[in-house]
Amino acid sequence: MIVEDIAEFAAALPRARAVMGLDLGTKTIGVALSDRLWSVASPHETVKRQKFTLDAAHLLKVIAAREVGGIILGLPRNMDGSEGPRCQSTRAFARNLERLTDLPISFWDERLSTVAAERALLEADATRKRRSEVIDSVAASYILQGVLDRMGHMRAEHDG
Repeated sequence: MIVEDIAEFAAALPRARAVMGLDLGTKTIGVALSDRLWSVASPHETVKRQKFTLDAAHLLKVIAAREVGGIILGLPRNMDGSEGPRCQSTRAFARNLERLTDLPISFWDERLSTVAAERALLEADATRKRRSEVIDSVAASYILQGVLDRMGHMRAEHDG
């Protein structure tokens, strides 16, 4: 079930289940997972892309093992906010994934996530080799943290 609105995504999430964040690249998929309280996103792994069926099978194994309740895909909009070919391929990936799972799937603007991830890794003094190994999963955690923060604000507005 693809939902564009984060409020609808949050409403569709089963309680006390992790949320998965994905940063889809052409060669890799960065994977991040939240805690069950939806407060912290952590890098999980970087998956080398193969064909969709193999990538999806791997992600579905992680979803089952980590009891994931929803999936967020980073949407690589252009800096002016428009959607180009990379957004189209991300949306196609989501539609294909939707056929394999009943979990809610949504998108989050990822325009500066890789830049922020690179900066954080540089500040942490990670070697170039280490940065290249983890950049995608760290970018996925930035994407997912944005969603978790937004959901937290929505809960605070609702409860307050």
